[in-house]
Amino acid sequence: MRVVILGCGRVGSTLAALLARAGHEVAVVDRDQSAFDKAIQRLGSDFSIETVVGVGIDEDALRQAGIENADAFVGVTSGDNTNIVAAQIARHRFHVPKVFARVYDPIRAEAYRDADIETICTTAIVTGIFQDLLLGHPLRHCTEYMELIRENPDKFGKDS
Repeated sequence: MRVVILGCGRVGSTLAALLARAGHEVAVVDRDQSAFDKAIQRLGSDFSIETVVGVGIDEDALRQAGIENADAFVGVTSGDNTNIVAAQIARHRFHVPKVFARVYDPIRAEAYRDADIETICTTAIVTGIFQDLLLGHPLRHCTEYMELIRENPDKFGKDS
């Protein structure tokens, strides 16, 4: 499988390393060359990934990363808007079959899930896990924590 990952922070670099070590073709796009250097320091160099220094919403940078032949795209920068726009480009412009975007804002995550962009809202997942741990409840599947947004939309605030 060929995967293009936007963002070479802790999540993006760890995902890239796991996929590359499992034999998948991985390209990572990040606007900061030093992000790649930090990833190698953290994770070692016993895996091979393609790296592209560029902006993830720039179609040329995505092409350089091989988006035209990608089986999957994952946007995991620290910016919701960047992840969402890049995911939309991957889905609608390049017709990538599997597209995911990490989104911190639960309301925004829900809106884009409804617009056919699969979002992972770490805010909803982590707060749900902490709530279950604090109350002594059994842990649920991560998709169940995402459903908490749908069940309680009035409980989640506006953009922060």
